[in-house]
Amino acid sequence: MIPAAGGSEALRAGLAEAESSGIVSVGHSKFSRGRLAKKGVPIVTGTSPDSRYALSFTSGGLLAREAQIAAPIYLDDRAWTRVREVLDRENLLQARTHASGVRLSRELTQRLSALSDSEVEVIADGTSTERGHLLWAAACRRYTLIAEFAEEVLRERFLTLAGTVTYDDFDSFYRGKAMWHEELDEVAQSSYRKLRQVLFRMMVEAGLLTKSGTIEPTLLSPGVAELLSRRSPSDTRFFPTRVG
Repeated sequence: MIPAAGGSEALRAGLAEAESSGIVSVGHSKFSRGRLAKKGVPIVTGTSPDSRYALSFTSGGLLAREAQIAAPIYLDDRAWTRVREVLDRENLLQARTHASGVRLSRELTQRLSALSDSEVEVIADGTSTERGHLLWAAACRRYTLIAEFAEEVLRERFLTLAGTVTYDDFDSFYRGKAMWHEELDEVAQSSYRKLRQVLFRMMVEAGLLTKSGTIEPTLLSPGVAELLSRRSPSDTRFFPTRVG
């Protein structure tokens, strides 16, 4: 059962709990395809592994500090494999254990590799605001679930003047996706709560949301806006802004 924990108090509490990382998917069925079929709900068939949502984004949050460490290393020779090697060998991310460091560096480089070289240069030398915006875009490119939530819930609620995004909004969004993505239905409650907490933490760290759930209209710098608009459709669609 997907827990319903809306409201600003629950949001603040969830963000406070999101400091640790890790996720485990275990069997837990509510919206199974078999049950839907029995009820006469049409099922999309032929789902390939590529269509499954990746759900490994619970390592650390937006990773702004870590990205500022990794970006200059990448810009030396443009090889993410080398970046991982350096981060792991020298424990530059200051992980408590080698295993957690390896996990964090893998997550970090996977997200950063979704950015263009020009965008990585901004991560290395830009302002903290620009860095946050590009790291949010990187997370959206890396994780389809985050991208769809950003466009379908965060930006839509901004454009319709709703003013807030709450845990209840995410619960409704997730339930809708779970009807067609059984991997979401199989996530344990504890792991689901971690996904939700970290996603909201990322939005707060990117400056898109306050800790109480109020949407912060995004003012993209001209340079970042131009970089995001190089993609088609423009990645400005992931932000609470009327631009793009």
